[in-house]
Amino acid sequence: MTTPTPENQDQFDQFEDEDTEQQLGATASGRKRLFSKELRCMMYGFGDDQNPYTESVDFLEDLVIEFITETTHRAMEVGRPGRVQVEDIIFLVRKDPRKYARVKDLLTMNEELKKARKAFDEVKYVD
Repeated sequence: MTTPTPENQDQFDQFEDEDTEQQLGATASGRKRLFSKELRCMMYGFGDDQNPYTESVDFLEDLVIEFITETTHRAMEVGRPGRVQVEDIIFLVRKDPRKYARVKDLLTMNEELKKARKAFDEVKYVD
């Protein structure tokens, strides 16, 4: 192993920084990876290798973050300024049948879960 000299000290520091970022799950832009575990599972579920390449997962996560960010910004412009409401998201996806159907399914399931929790809590308090 070579001893760092003033000329190549920066080179060694660069590698230490990269190792630290990889350990923390940070991106090249300094952002922490939020969905990598879930995306790996989804990729495997859709036919990828059980352990997909990290670069593929990172790329897919960048696309997901970009989609969420753009959709959120658009939703903030549609309804009340600076606020995002469910109706704004529905308005944005209304022309895409697959997205619209998925949003409706998720909202319906959310309501059913709320009702089930409420019924469970009522039974719990009665006993």
